[in-house]
Amino acid sequence: MFTGIVTGLGTVREIVPNGDGRDMRLVIAAPRGAAFWPGDETIPVGASIACSGCCLTAVELGADWFAVDASAETLSKTTLGTWRVGSRVNLERPLRVGDELGGHIVAGHVDGVGEVLSADAEHGSVRWTFRVPDPLARFIAPKGSVAIDGVSLTVNEVRGPEFGVNIIPHTAAVTTFGQLKVGDPVNIEIDTVARYVARLTEYK
Repeated sequence: MFTGIVTGLGTVREIVPNGDGRDMRLVIAAPRGAAFWPGDETIPVGASIACSGCCLTAVELGADWFAVDASAETLSKTTLGTWRVGSRVNLERPLRVGDELGGHIVAGHVDGVGEVLSADAEHGSVRWTFRVPDPLARFIAPKGSVAIDGVSLTVNEVRGPEFGVNIIPHTAAVTTFGQLKVGDPVNIEIDTVARYVARLTEYK
């Protein structure tokens, strides 16, 4: 489990086809000394890491990088299939028992790929508008939570499959929102609570 509070920005260093070429090994450069990888702490092989909202397993480690394997299924159902060398990646280590829950419960299981519709300055922040696939629209509610590329955010308004959030300058500086553009795809994970409430209402 994660919280949607990004603790580091990584960069795709290398992309290596696996097997018949449909799976990929992604080598991600990660900053030492940041909250994601503090001091001399090690990341064990087998550790779960949220990479722009997608929970992946560290299969190899270096001094300032780690590698993960992504299956063809993951590449087709998330934005990972669009990553290139140099792509920036939001990073988060798993939640430990006793850690502060600063965002909301995030599983790292991407529900679908959304699209950036607009980004407009609004006072001291930026109002971003996204469109999600129609089947996900009913799970997104005003003042509810949503994870976008692994970032825990509060929904401001909803219009059908479109919704808006506000991004403050700090969030833009420490996540990939600083490089995001209109038309870009984004990983969407709906709130776990919304998922189960919707499921329960199907059996009233």
